[in-house]
Amino acid sequence: MTEEKFASEVETLKKFFEIHCEKKHNPRLKYTKVLPYKTLQYDVELKLCEACYTLINYSFERLNECPHEIKPKCRSCKNPCYEKTKYKEVAKIMKFSGIYLGISKIKKFFS
Repeated sequence: MTEEKFASEVETLKKFFEIHCEKKHNPRLKYTKVLPYKTLQYDVELKLCEACYTLINYSFERLNECPHEIKPKCRSCKNPCYEKTKYKEVAKIMKFSGIYLGISKIKKFFS
């Protein structure tokens, strides 16, 4: 996976987790995380509760260790690296946030 793709995947995870945590949990704490990938040192600032922070760290680890040069979507990967329970948790977060983002785009369209 290219460094640009890695950065894009990190930003997607960040956005979806922060939306989910903001809407579902309280309190939110600020974290700064440095993610090394190949020659890149990617700094990420997160506003999450402790449970979401733990889960996103797990997701970052899985992303960093993805063996595919062209990263597939995790749900269609033939060799999934997520534990099944963790995958289900992350999938719920992605689904919730994706629906929320879709609804907010529709609202902006009609505003």
